[in-house]
Amino acid sequence: MITSALYFFQEKLLFLPSTLEQNYQYEFNHNFEELFLETEENTTINTLHFKVENPKGVILYFHGNAGDLSRWGTIAESFLDMKYDVLIMDYRTYGKSTGKLSEEGFYRDAQFCYDFLLNHYSENQITLYGRSLGTGIAAYVASKNNPKQLILETPYYSILDVAKGRFPILPVKQLLKYHFPTYQFLPKSNCPITIIHGTEDRIVPYESAEKLLELKLENLEFVTVEGGGHNDLILFEDYRNIIYACLK
Repeated sequence: MITSALYFFQEKLLFLPSTLEQNYQYEFNHNFEELFLETEENTTINTLHFKVENPKGVILYFHGNAGDLSRWGTIAESFLDMKYDVLIMDYRTYGKSTGKLSEEGFYRDAQFCYDFLLNHYSENQITLYGRSLGTGIAAYVASKNNPKQLILETPYYSILDVAKGRFPILPVKQLLKYHFPTYQFLPKSNCPITIIHGTEDRIVPYESAEKLLELKLENLEFVTVEGGGHNDLILFEDYRNIIYACLK
């Protein structure tokens, strides 16, 4: 019974979107443009493009597995204060975005957003930033392109690795349709990689991220935030210091 439930309801366990009416009006403290990117037939990705005067570059931000842009858009504000433009997308079925959920679909949409930015910025101005679920997606894009850098906040070795820890007695490798193998993407990424993870993370265990050190990548910096959880790293000086160093 548990095995069947995991297989048939895994999308409801992994993805926790909230939806918005198509005429919903976003309100933020900074200038932004709302975009609808038709990435493929029957798939439209809602994005917000925040802009500042004389930006140092642009951050392509991939958010976590819950909510929508009405919540995640506020994340852009701290980056804007550091003089970076930000493009942040809602995944398929999130917010106003449409399309059928699939791991490959996530990757295609992410690459489409990257290609969109290439029409407005040089590649060495693009910083990829992934948080939680978005870390695997950001790592994928980094493996296929040559951005300035990749920043991963609370990443996982793979979704499969997290699932094995959560359901140790189940054959999750056979059941899981979504793997997001970050460990496969990082060795193919030539840019500087910064990983930030808290030791008290109860959603994505610190140990899952720590396994990425076993890849022994010379371009990877791993920052441990002692006592940091999944949603509170911004409260810690170690997190703020490394973000400032990456985006100075």
